[in-house]
Parts: sequence; C-alpha cells; structure tokens
Amino acid sequence: MTTTLIRPRRSALYMPGSSTRALEKARGLAADVIIMDLEDAVAPSAKEAARAAACAALAAGGYGRRETVLRVNGLDTAWGAADIAAAATSGADAVLFPKVGSAGQLAAAVARLDAAGGANLPVWAMIETPAGVLAVDAIASLAPRLEVLVMGTADLARALRLPPDPARLGLLPALGRCLLAARARGLDILDGIFTDLGDEPGFRAACRQGKALGLDGKTLIHPAQLAIANETFGVSAAEAAAARKTMAAWQAADAASRGIAVLDGRMIERLHAGEASRLLALHEACAGPAPDIDENKA
Repeated sequence: MTTTLIRPRRSALYMPGSSTRALEKARGLAADVIIMDLEDAVAPSAKEAARAAACAALAAGGYGRRETVLRVNGLDTAWGAADIAAAATSGADAVLFPKVGSAGQLAAAVARLDAAGGANLPVWAMIETPAGVLAVDAIASLAPRLEVLVMGTADLARALRLPPDPARLGLLPALGRCLLAARARGLDILDGIFTDLGDEPGFRAACRQGKALGLDGKTLIHPAQLAIANETFGVSAAEAAAARKTMAAWQAADAASRGIAVLDGRMIERLHAGEASRLLALHEACAGPAPDIDENKA
C-alpha cells in the first residue's frame, strides 16, 4: 500500500479582494489556502475595484504552493455574473460560490463559469444556510467538479437563531450532515470562522473540536490564527511515527499472507493501514517546500 497525493487544507485564510496590501502580504503567509474574497469582506461600492485587484494579484502570481481560491458574489447579486466571468480566466486554483442552497443553483453557476472559459476550473461551495444543509447530499453530487465544502457557520448560526455557545451544540447536526455528504463523495470539508481574535484558548478549542468532528481544516479571518490551525489540523511528528509503525506492521503481515497484524497489543487491519497511509501523505505534503518560498507558480 502506497501513500496517495494529497493537498493540505489545514488553514484557509480569507483576504479582502479590495485590499492590495493584504493580497501582497498573503504571498508570505504560512497558509495552505488563500481565499481572495469579493463577497462579504468587500463593501458594495468597492466590488468592482476588488475584482480587478484580486485578478491582478492572481495574474502576478508569487503565491508559491498556496492554493488560491476566488470567492465570488452570487448570481443573484449585481456583481455575480461579472465576478464569475473574471474568475474563469483569473488563474485561481478554484472558485468558491457563496450561499449555495441547492444543486441546481450550483450547477447554474458552474455552467456560467464554463461558458466564460473556466471549464476545467475546480469549484468549492459554501454551505451557510438551512436550505444548503438540507440539500447538501445533492450539492455534493456535483463532485468531482466540486472539490470542497466550506462551512459558513457564522451565517448558519444566525439563520438558525442559535445563541452564542463555545461548544457549538446547535451546529453539530449540520456539521455532521455536511461531513457525511463530503465523505460520501470524496470531498474535503472546512470548518467555519472563529471571530474573537482576542480569545486564543477559545480558538484553539474550536480547532480541536473541528478536528475531532473529522473536518479537514478551518477558514480563518486573520494571519494570527494560522499557526494554531496548521498545528491542529496537521500531523505531528509523533502521529507520523505511529503511522509508520502501523504501516510496517501491516506490510509485514501482508507479506506473510496474514489479514491481521498485532501492534503493541492492538489489532491492525487494512482499514488501519489505509488511514495510516493518508496521515503519512498529509504529513509529507505539509512538510514540503516552506510556504514563504515562491515556486513561480504559473
């Protein structure tokens, strides 16, 4: 059994498209994903300028191995059609569609993207409304063109009329349902933002909860959150060492035509080896070239 290629998405940092300074700064940040935002982070009066600035930053490149994602406005807004047309040839690695409430809505946006010249561009979908959660199975069926579900937990909590709660109990059913849909279709899924920048223990707890729930990473609103997200959603040296031991035990058993191995008193089956393989692939991917090195991405 060999490890498969995997793309780390431990940290996905929103950067306002209207801020050329932020877009420049992003080239030197330890983020796995840079989400250039044309939607919530941009005032209506700055939408067109933000679109131009984000596309110029993408054309200039210099983001190294960071995944660049352009979050556009919805087709039901005055800016959505132009955003999608620009995104199609922007050079972004993916386009993030906001407030996806149905598979039909996402399919229509993808069709518009294709018509504008973005037929090979991966898409991501924000799940941030009750309708989106209820329709997430159908939305996820647009895989493999759809690669990632992004939870918009702030908007979703507001729509559900949930009181502030560090444990996020009211969101757990939605997170679980979306996780199941993502895994059934082979998609990654990212947790929502944590808005209290002064509460580092709270942010760390939220990251740990997201990891425990099975999510792949967290969307962020400030560079100060990067280190904790990368640490929490990454694979530690100890975890990697344990995974190597698991793989070695399984490979020895497999070579001896045994279907089960025993390691430190624990039974090891193929499923454990598969998970160990995934963890090692993630560990190796995260230990690749330093994120502040410009790899001259085309």
